[in-house]
Amino acid sequence: MSENSFDLIIIGAGPGGYVAAIRAAQLGMNVACVEKRASLGGTCLNVGCIPSKALLNASEHYADAAGGTLAALGVDVGAVKLDLPTMMKGKDTIVTGLTSGIDFLFKKNKITRLQGTARITAPGKVSVSDGDDAGDYTAEKILIASGSHASSLPGITIDETRIVSSTGGLTLSSVPRKMVVIGAGYIGLELGTVWSRLGAEVEVIEFLPRILPGMDDEIAKKFMAMAKKQGLSFRLKTAVKSAKATKSGVTLTVEPAGGGDAETIKADIALVAVGRHPATDGLGLDDIGVALSDRGRIKVDGRFETSVDDIYAIGDVIDGPMLAHKAEEDGVAAVEMMAGHAGHVDYDLVPGIVYTAPEVATLGKSEDALKDAGIAYKKGSFPFSANSRARAQGHSDGFVKILADAET
Repeated sequence: MSENSFDLIIIGAGPGGYVAAIRAAQLGMNVACVEKRASLGGTCLNVGCIPSKALLNASEHYADAAGGTLAALGVDVGAVKLDLPTMMKGKDTIVTGLTSGIDFLFKKNKITRLQGTARITAPGKVSVSDGDDAGDYTAEKILIASGSHASSLPGITIDETRIVSSTGGLTLSSVPRKMVVIGAGYIGLELGTVWSRLGAEVEVIEFLPRILPGMDDEIAKKFMAMAKKQGLSFRLKTAVKSAKATKSGVTLTVEPAGGGDAETIKADIALVAVGRHPATDGLGLDDIGVALSDRGRIKVDGRFETSVDDIYAIGDVIDGPMLAHKAEEDGVAAVEMMAGHAGHVDYDLVPGIVYTAPEVATLGKSEDALKDAGIAYKKGSFPFSANSRARAQGHSDGFVKILADAET
């Protein structure tokens, strides 16, 4: 086998891609992984899950100290000052450490790392451009794990300065006086929580009549009440028609989702968090006949194989929740089946978590989904206010809710 020929070429080194690469190498495959970024880890490690969790952790400590929570416990820290550059540096250090760790694992498992932009020119052929490893490569199988990009809305241009995506929302150089978050999903609520804790006035605008679409409705309603107590404000059933950056901030035009008079809102920063879309542009899928769904996701069968033989896809580019741990499970299952093993993913058991305070976690079907499916169930719940440890830690908001089959 030549140095440009492999058993498997993986496009994308995010959680799905790098985990698949490591597992494939463990199974004896000669693997190459193409990544356009200079660092491995994809969106999650570089500009998503990890940096956002680092800021959520740091901002919670700041809020506890500045808001009097520690003083109420007898811990007097005196005047509290925010050092945002140091907080951001700490976040970046965590990211660098983790991405370097993946690089080490690639070397340990003898995975060839190719830096550049990949395009599939034919089944079994990948061209890499615009990077250190530009050239043409061949493989018996190709796995697409290219992830997703932040979506926007008509009338809104993200400049990552005044109008930012989640990427820009993780790198602000100062705390805005007012931030408008467009979209009440987990990304918007997590980043809104960070900047609210650090002193910003945060208003969340959502087109739907509820926050956290797809999550259990009872949980979403109770969480919104808790978020309001922490300082976030909400406008539901509201459409953002435009957002224009100015020298001093952003001017947004909104109106009721069902139609009505428009209103102008001014803010220092607008964070656009209206979801993500598959990163399939430029891969050459149309040219080679890879079928896409109406939503732009790659169609795959039970073995993660696309409509073209020996081309596979996992993670955010296929159906299912756009979550890092789901992509990892996809990746392991896909390469295990390529190697003749029995890979499997149970999508009813993919956890979803919003890392706010309190954290909101779900596993399995929601109560709404059970009702829609006509499945008989029993419900039990227990409030944290009656839990000794929760009260001792001062975290007595929230509850545990369990849904069980009515017969078993």
